[in-house]
Amino acid sequence: MDPLRDPDDPELLDTYQARDLATLVENARLASGAVRYGRIGRVGGARVVVNRDNPLPTGNHACALDGTSAQVADTLMRLEQTFADAGRAEAVVFASPTTVPEIDGIADDTGWQAVTEILAMVHRPGERAAPAAAVPVRPALDADLPAVAAVFADELGLPLSGTARLLRHLGQRLDDPRCVLLVVDDPDPDARRVAGFASGFAEHGVGLVEQVVVIPARRRRGIGGALVGALAERLRGLGALLVAAYVDEGGGTERFAESCGLQAGYPVTGYVRRVDELLD
Repeated sequence: MDPLRDPDDPELLDTYQARDLATLVENARLASGAVRYGRIGRVGGARVVVNRDNPLPTGNHACALDGTSAQVADTLMRLEQTFADAGRAEAVVFASPTTVPEIDGIADDTGWQAVTEILAMVHRPGERAAPAAAVPVRPALDADLPAVAAVFADELGLPLSGTARLLRHLGQRLDDPRCVLLVVDDPDPDARRVAGFASGFAEHGVGLVEQVVVIPARRRRGIGGALVGALAERLRGLGALLVAAYVDEGGGTERFAESCGLQAGYPVTGYVRRVDELLD
């Protein structure tokens, strides 16, 4: 039996290992979400990042809820106002091993809903990923950002009005030395478009694989794996001792991450509270 694994679920790390790892990853996610003008702080028993320039949930979320049941319930109610003041339609909490186990019942009682089941997956030095396909990956340039924003917005289902804000956010990340943005050009020279991109962040020894998107017409050709491999290498070049990613539990994204050399670490549940409902 692996002493670092949960005896009840050997696919996951044990409670203490998972909590330590989650603390490191969440610190990096908070720092990444704050690029460039965001703020990190505490609201009650939670750590929070709020960033008006970041249109993604990663830039506006809470984590690491701790305290008694009453304290956690009070924190959830205070978070609603925090995200409403930031102009967000939703308040978002990611609950990992750093959050009290009773969060599910407390969240349900206070009007929050569990909407996503996620796995935090890690790839440490010395664990080799599957060989990447011979796909040319390069750093993104300013001229690539409109194409990257368009691919990303299409993947997220954002309206056209949201693309400009996303483009501004990507530009801020491109200027931050802790951030990595890589692209693959479409192999069809007549297409003149970006076939896929990957973005990441590294700070204090932790690297994050944050987004990997390949356009539908170019999937299953090794582009995604090549992007992840190149991104992990760049993150380690920035000092990351381990590389982590959040993926949807089960299905294709988890299998894809495993094929890239990542392994399951611990579960994360995403909770959402519609802030605009409070005004009805």
